[in-house]
Amino acid sequence: MSIENLEEIAQAMVAPGKGIIAVDESASTIKKRIEAVGLENTEENRRKYRQLLLTAPGLGQYISGAILFDETIRQKTDDGRSMVEAMNAAGIIPGIKVDKGTHPLAGFPDEVVTEGLDGLRERLQEYAKLGAKFAKWRAVIKITDDTPTSAAVEANTHALARYAALCQEAGLVPMVEPEILMDDPSSVQDLDTSFAVHKEVLQSLFAQLELNNVELRALILKVSMVIPGKFAPKEDQADAEDIANATVSVFQYAVPAAVAGIVFLSGGQSDLQATQHLNEINKLGLDHPHPWPISFSYGRALVSKALETWAKDPKANYEAAQKTVVERAKENSDAARGVWKK
Repeated sequence: MSIENLEEIAQAMVAPGKGIIAVDESASTIKKRIEAVGLENTEENRRKYRQLLLTAPGLGQYISGAILFDETIRQKTDDGRSMVEAMNAAGIIPGIKVDKGTHPLAGFPDEVVTEGLDGLRERLQEYAKLGAKFAKWRAVIKITDDTPTSAAVEANTHALARYAALCQEAGLVPMVEPEILMDDPSSVQDLDTSFAVHKEVLQSLFAQLELNNVELRALILKVSMVIPGKFAPKEDQADAEDIANATVSVFQYAVPAAVAGIVFLSGGQSDLQATQHLNEINKLGLDHPHPWPISFSYGRALVSKALETWAKDPKANYEAAQKTVVERAKENSDAARGVWKK
């Protein structure tokens, strides 16, 4: 696939008022979420849950794409279609999580690096044949008194850049996700510290992407908002306007205008905060447009209420749960255009 084709897909992923739903929870994470609502963690329950989300009537009005887990891209819906076929019919672009998770960074016991580059070229080729149009790789950066170290930042951003280059070689749009943790128990940083770390990580990331000849017009940045740590003292918390200004400012410092689009993860925020902060960020772009489309790529903040509703009675509440996820998608679609009303 040509770079021009990849650019078209990337632009469609951040089309006005549309965001990306993340249903790519790892085996351990989906186990916790399903068991937390009283359901058994079986492959069939995972299939039904993800089918519920991806086939919700009207979801394609507000959702441009979905990030899948390896298990899901190989599954079928109740009517015998592949999940990819069902998504294509709904106008939702299929994506796939391809990293192998975080592992301790040798020599730095309090930090991690994401692994999965070995064999990635072949796996990307297989996912492309299965119908994926984009991929995602998540790096994790933790803020403490001693971290992140420059070694951890460089190791993770280098891996993101190598992954992105391999994606474009395979004909997939890379979504690069350098997540700065905001909900870890050690996350007590204030807004200024959050800003500084975001700036350092993003500058390192785009330097590595340039070194690896990654075409930014065919790349999506998925990143955390610049917010204080979830466990920061009350006096270090910030209001939505300050968070919006800090987030946009760090992008102006560190994100090239050529990037196809920016989407947020919701880590460290409630469902309401994730929507409110997204709205404030896009309100800043109403009079003076941002260089990039700015939208959302939420998992929990989109689906938690739907999962709870479905789990209460999986048969009777199926349609109600689907309506719930579409409602949450619409709210965040409004926020992606800066017109959400609480």
